[in-house]
Amino acid sequence: MKRWLRQHRYALLVSVRRLLAQPFSSLSNILVIGLTLAIPIIAASVLASAQPVVRQIPVSPELTLFLNPSATADEARRLADELQEKHAPEIASVKVVTREQALEDLKANPSWSDALAVLPGNPLPDAIIVTLRESPELARHANALAGEWRALDQVDSVQLDSDWVRRLEAILGFVRIGLGMLAACVALVVPATVFNTVRMQALTQREEIAVARLVGATESFVRRPFLYQGALTGIVASAVALALAALILYPLNAALGRLASSYGAHMTLQLPDTLSLLLAFLLVAILAALSARWSVTRNTRF
Repeated sequence: MKRWLRQHRYALLVSVRRLLAQPFSSLSNILVIGLTLAIPIIAASVLASAQPVVRQIPVSPELTLFLNPSATADEARRLADELQEKHAPEIASVKVVTREQALEDLKANPSWSDALAVLPGNPLPDAIIVTLRESPELARHANALAGEWRALDQVDSVQLDSDWVRRLEAILGFVRIGLGMLAACVALVVPATVFNTVRMQALTQREEIAVARLVGATESFVRRPFLYQGALTGIVASAVALALAALILYPLNAALGRLASSYGAHMTLQLPDTLSLLLAFLLVAILAALSARWSVTRNTRF
């Protein structure tokens, strides 16, 4: 056990010395990998911060039926009762908003009171607000009901208020796919960079490796420092990527805070949780070590 630990400690020290012996090359590779890793971290931060906001949005669609101007309030109430009775399993609640109630609500708003004062009459129609129950196929049911109710004689138009929520969910789905493709690109950039670095290191030390083999060094003893070098490069680059992402999120949060405050809301972009970051760092280190092993195996066969 002591011998195994001594060998790994020696390999770790050798890999550190090799990284420090070529500071410019090591720093360049670390920055390249760090910048590449920072992009998916920022994208994951945006996605993770947007998901709670979307979950807070009520997804139960509200269908607003605007009646014809000729329809009376009694007809609106009768239609509401008919809809409630006919579609009881799908409807959670029905509310009738008369044109008088809608006008009074608008007059209570100072932004509309002056404009409404010059109108000769009430231009607003009676409306029926229908809230649907939660169901696995909520979107399909909502669209089907909206199409059916648009054909009613008393109905002038139907507004489905949850369309924008579904569009937002579709955008988030698109971002998830893009993030997955971005992670795949990172999974190619990291091994390629480490492979080339270890390749140059192995070619530079060909004679040293040949002498070590002549005196009885095993293949694992020869490869081990390069594996540590790749893993260390991946770990340091991951730390650099995290620091860069945190620095980039700072001005982004300042601008986002000003934008959200103008809408009376509050939203900040936060880094992914610690466990996800640790797993990502471990995956990068493993990829870098495997790439280093592949490189040193291919370029030290002589």
